[in-house]
Amino acid sequence: MLIKGFTYGFDGRRGMYRTPEAAASMARMAALGGDWAALAFTVLQDSFSSTVIRPDYRCTVTDRDVAAAVAELHRLGLKVCMKPMVNCADGVWRAHISFPEPEVSGRRDYWQEWFSSYTAFLCHWAEIAEETGCEMFCVGCEMLGTEAREAQWREAIARVRAVYHGPLVYNTNHGHEASVAWWDAVDYIGTSAYYRVADRPGADMATMLAAWQRHREQLADLSRRLGKQVIFMEIGCRSAAGCAMMPYDFSHREFPYDEEEQANFYESCFRAFWDEPWFGGWFWWDWYTCLPQRTPEMGFSIVGKKAEAVVRAWYGRQREA
Repeated sequence: MLIKGFTYGFDGRRGMYRTPEAAASMARMAALGGDWAALAFTVLQDSFSSTVIRPDYRCTVTDRDVAAAVAELHRLGLKVCMKPMVNCADGVWRAHISFPEPEVSGRRDYWQEWFSSYTAFLCHWAEIAEETGCEMFCVGCEMLGTEAREAQWREAIARVRAVYHGPLVYNTNHGHEASVAWWDAVDYIGTSAYYRVADRPGADMATMLAAWQRHREQLADLSRRLGKQVIFMEIGCRSAAGCAMMPYDFSHREFPYDEEEQANFYESCFRAFWDEPWFGGWFWWDWYTCLPQRTPEMGFSIVGKKAEAVVRAWYGRQREA
């Protein structure tokens, strides 16, 4: 399998997926020639130390929203990986969700409370993924602080498999792939592949390719040992000078606009991984729910930028068997 995909809808809010603007955005994404979309959306817990995950009815996408988006993506000929994500309302990155052990917290098992809520959250969306015919389901994204809880993850995944019968993937973060002890419980190794591939703004293609080669060797070894394909569940960078040095960055606004570096990041990654049989493909980050209205737009979008042409060219190819 080689996924030629994009992440769609992460910035979506209640009702947005069912608008003409969202339909136009999905259509342009499908016109790239890819074959998959990861439908990503968030539900909140109050803080990194809250044990309850619940929708905010002012903004959280609804079951109806998600079902409509899946139907439209399918109509456009795309397979769908449903990717429900937890975010913290206090702004703390979900990787830092953590709790004290019972012996420290007066015997209250915060971890069990959180996993009970998280498992119910997953199963709710897994049921909808099953009902809407989603071709893959992602059980978590960048949950680094929870990954050591192997028994609880295995239980959660078993519960998901009871209601969803397609393939499962988990999305760890770059550099942490080898530390997940329960990859055997899912079908694919997923990672947010925001690897540093440049040492200065405007780095050339040779520099980026050399950096990708180092990461490629490590991921290939992991894939061989576990017998599973690796999928870049997230990958991309902004159209800003220096973006290839820290592809994950979204906060620095002082960097100058630079389509070329973003395009080179895409091109170098395609060149490095396209022909690797252990590599399962890309869900580039990210395609906005509605097409950008501002130009130049310095975010992760590739709409109207050089990287859009790069993706279209590569997604028009077939990988050699």
